[in-house]
Amino acid sequence: MSDDFRTVVHARLNQLIMCPDSELETRLADILTDDAVWDVSFPVGRFVGPRQILDGWIRPLRAALSHARRRDEIFIGGDNRRDAGGRWVAAVTHYLGNFSGQLFGIGPSRHLAFLRSGEFYRLENGRIAEAKLIVDFIDLMRQTGCCPLPCDLGTEMLFPGPATHDGVLPAGQSDGEETLDIVEGMLRDLQSFDPDTFTSKDQTGENGYWHEGMLWYGPAGIGSNYRWSGFVQDHRESFLRAFPDRKGGNHYCRIGDGDYAAVSGWPSMTMTHRGDYLGVAATGRALTLRVMDFYRCAGGKIMENWVLLDYLHLFDQMGIDLIAQSADRTRDEN
Repeated sequence: MSDDFRTVVHARLNQLIMCPDSELETRLADILTDDAVWDVSFPVGRFVGPRQILDGWIRPLRAALSHARRRDEIFIGGDNRRDAGGRWVAAVTHYLGNFSGQLFGIGPSRHLAFLRSGEFYRLENGRIAEAKLIVDFIDLMRQTGCCPLPCDLGTEMLFPGPATHDGVLPAGQSDGEETLDIVEGMLRDLQSFDPDTFTSKDQTGENGYWHEGMLWYGPAGIGSNYRWSGFVQDHRESFLRAFPDRKGGNHYCRIGDGDYAAVSGWPSMTMTHRGDYLGVAATGRALTLRVMDFYRCAGGKIMENWVLLDYLHLFDQMGIDLIAQSADRTRDEN
């Protein structure tokens, strides 16, 4: 990219997490607009302005993960295809450090932890004016040995980087419009499904959107899986049985960058809890779900998909406090 707006933001976000305490306010002023708004997944919430963002998110994160660092797996940017417009960057990252202090009610393991996060940032004149983060706090609980969900679907694992190892500031590629076209076609046809086979039009096969060797990396409670059959077995079937009327795609942002695309909705999905799910009996409640998806495509097919879901918020709508359940397990084991 001749006008590579991504690089400064990438560098400054990494510096913000690891800089000395004495530099935090200066670093934050360099990267944020004065009226920046950050939304962080449940139970954290919304912050307006640098002071709230610093005290409500940055300081607690740095205090809980001693000697914290970012470890970005994907960092891309582009112009938003949705009506809201804007220039955005999006990332899949891990915040790593020794989990030595409580973080939003989650007790520490006092060992190395990788806290994964999906992040979208809207830029104004090179500074962040808006941010949305889905942080996988359930996976952090899993790493402490106290996952509040059954965690018996897909493989629970650290999110890997792209197989091509080029997800951070991808260079030398065509623009991402074609990649985003593939993803949007897939999302459009994914809405309808066969209730017996859980198959949707044109998802697989010679002319399908997904490569036969697709890899799908999901959040804690769902886990990761391989090939379409693994995706159906480890996620799609149980999800659609529980939420058969789900409607998705309500996105505030869709961007493409080379072989990568990223989409997100806050919320993206509306649905009714009509079947048992991850140990919770059907409540009949109307629910919403915040979603972030990151894709790598090659040869006209989706090869890899990284998925962040705000499941703490989803289960809170069901009347379930997963952080409290994890804390209860910790007390019982001690």
